[in-house]
Amino acid sequence: MGISLHSYCCHYLPVQLDTQNIYLLPFWLQMMDLYGAGVIIFLGFNQENSLVPRFLEGFLELGSPDSLRDESSIDSKKPLKVCSVKAGGMMSLAIDSLGALWIWGNYPPQNHSGDGEFSHISSSAPLPVWEFHGHTVVKVACGNEHVVALVSAEETFTGGDLICYSWGNNNHRQLGLGDRENRLRPEIVKTFNRECPWEVYEVACGAFHTAVLTRKKIHGNMIDSSHLESLELGEKESICWTFGLGDNGQLGHGTTNSTYLPEPVKDLPPDVFLISVDCGLFHTCVVSSAGDVWSWGMEKGLGLCPDASFTGTDAGDALSPLWIPFNEYGSKFVDPLQVVCGAAHTIIVAHSGYGLWAWGRGRSGALGSGNTADSYAPCSVMWPLLDEDALEIADEKARIQDEEPGRLAEIDKKLSLAMEEIQHLRSKLTLTERYVSILHGSIFGKPFEEQDLPPSLQNSGMFDIAKEWENTLDSADLAQLTRMESFYHNMLSSVKNKLLKRRIQELINECLHSSTKGS
Repeated sequence: MGISLHSYCCHYLPVQLDTQNIYLLPFWLQMMDLYGAGVIIFLGFNQENSLVPRFLEGFLELGSPDSLRDESSIDSKKPLKVCSVKAGGMMSLAIDSLGALWIWGNYPPQNHSGDGEFSHISSSAPLPVWEFHGHTVVKVACGNEHVVALVSAEETFTGGDLICYSWGNNNHRQLGLGDRENRLRPEIVKTFNRECPWEVYEVACGAFHTAVLTRKKIHGNMIDSSHLESLELGEKESICWTFGLGDNGQLGHGTTNSTYLPEPVKDLPPDVFLISVDCGLFHTCVVSSAGDVWSWGMEKGLGLCPDASFTGTDAGDALSPLWIPFNEYGSKFVDPLQVVCGAAHTIIVAHSGYGLWAWGRGRSGALGSGNTADSYAPCSVMWPLLDEDALEIADEKARIQDEEPGRLAEIDKKLSLAMEEIQHLRSKLTLTERYVSILHGSIFGKPFEEQDLPPSLQNSGMFDIAKEWENTLDSADLAQLTRMESFYHNMLSSVKNKLLKRRIQELINECLHSSTKGS
């Protein structure tokens, strides 16, 4: 399957995604977050494991679905641009710039002619989903063993004409097709077909449930409600629909019942427009354009799982949406953009992208708050730009963008200079951390951790290095003293060897010079 699992160091703060720092986990392994383990997984490398990000060369080799069907164009294939990527279960999916959907890993087989029994096939390289050939795939989401895609009704996407398809394992009714039969090929979710009165525009999948956002279709300034049992739903700005497993309240219907067909989350206000939705393993979260955030599901909608520290009246799952305030004063989030859910935590991007806030399980440093504590309310992610000066500049920019357009250039310049300074400080900090880690590991035989900082430095920011070194020696056990002594002798030996080699080289050069001069 081309899957590689390796324990890795946990990061309490956001780190740059490069070949040495990897902290983004695919959705299908979010359960590992419950046990505090960092995980790395990569698919599509022709059965080869990889510890670092690698380019999926299959996209270069395969070209577009059109070129695959036309052998005469095999020499004119061009690299495809990936516009969107999703990971779930044991599969990965990508949408390219032509609107084609690609899939790899372990996934439901296509064009299966058997008896309909659910099984997986495995591909270590991306393959196109031929069922959507001739149409544009706009959005896709996947859970543990099911996939949901929003596909244009026509060849190209012109807006407002998306049809919802689902396929895969349906043992928890997560396909929304009215039964528990598995689907080996994409099938239209009838609630969101071309004739339905709602436009589908967002989709998300939990482990065994699905959430969809819709808005009303307008036909001649009239709401087409011919397929509605009531006009109330059609009058809402937007609707969040959920279906599948409901054991922990992740459907938001006020019960723990599972549903065969999509049902609206009725307790959300009717006058809000929902801009983003995402699902954790057993919780769901939505955010409105006005900055309202609602969450529901396991452990008060936080997805914290059974060992959370909630007690008394606060304990239990949220069966209906709970409003998540920005702070203790009940404020809304400012200029929200997106909400995303991990296995047991949630992150929202707000302040027009200048700030991140997280809540839920903090194990493995998933909240980015600088520690591993759980947070039952939004806490600031230690994002480089998330400081008072940056937020003040962002707010000021939003305030004057219509009043004083001439000042925007000055504000942009300040932001640019601030970013350059932050990047410079981050690079210096990274080099310092690497140097400290190497030195600390050489002397003490273990990686440097935050608790290794001397108490005086933690409290005041200044300390007497001679005194702290004396304290370190006094508190060291025999094994640590032995290792430090060995490190000291090895260091001296290395210095002596280098000095000796240098002296020998000098003598050789002198002899060669004398010999050449004499001859």
